[in-house]
Amino acid sequence: MRLRVITFLMMIILLTTSFTAFAKEIYDLESPICVKVNGTYLNMDAEPFMVNNRTYVPIRALGEALGANVYWNAGTQTATIQKADTTIQMQDGAAYATVNGTKKYLENGIKKREDRLFVPARFVAETFSAYVDWDEMSYTVNVYKDGISVPSYLQSSRSYSDDEIFWLARIIYAESQGEPMSGKIAVANTVLNRVKSSEFPDTIYGVIFDRKYAVQYEPTSNGTIYNTPDAQSVAAAKRALEGESIVDDCLYFLNPRKATNSWIIRNRPYYMTIGNHDFYR
Repeated sequence: MRLRVITFLMMIILLTTSFTAFAKEIYDLESPICVKVNGTYLNMDAEPFMVNNRTYVPIRALGEALGANVYWNAGTQTATIQKADTTIQMQDGAAYATVNGTKKYLENGIKKREDRLFVPARFVAETFSAYVDWDEMSYTVNVYKDGISVPSYLQSSRSYSDDEIFWLARIIYAESQGEPMSGKIAVANTVLNRVKSSEFPDTIYGVIFDRKYAVQYEPTSNGTIYNTPDAQSVAAAKRALEGESIVDDCLYFLNPRKATNSWIIRNRPYYMTIGNHDFYR
């Protein structure tokens, strides 16, 4: 009996180890990530991404924003970031970075995508004595360091505010839990289309809480609009705010299996179905 138990436990350990190895790197490419240095958005030539909750950014943009010089050796596939008495060397695919000759282990290593070398934002920034925090609601890396200003060629801006992300993500979460990402973005599209339309208020908050003709969104009545949105809802909000469109100019959506009012079905042209929602122009 004891032998059977030991054998069973060993099998569990082996399976768990195998699964851990298989799932070692979990990439999050769904949400646009912003990087700010001393409050200024960075203009990057490749999109940041996350690996196992670590934010990876293009090495040149962050390094130069922090006032460092960045060099690339194509022969060795190695980037060097140098400022004052600190030198960081990073090689494509390596598990370690070298800081002034000393190896520093990086949990997820160094990555190369879109012909650009990506590095963990926090590691690089903190090596140059900068402070870093992560704004989960807006998917933004905030880097702070006294005495530096971002060069003009690296400066960027954003056409939407954190408050707009916040409220759009809330209505997405309240209306489309369990829906695919395309369905979440589509819900966001309908809200943004209303903002653009003369028939509705001209702000996201105004559209969500619009009661001109009737309550437009049930979550504003039952209170679920105030629940904290999940990461997917935030991702969908940012993607829609940055122009990703799934349902063209649709203004309405409903779940036909739950809808108690057929006005939309009778008065608006049907466009498409995604998951449990039908979308109408």
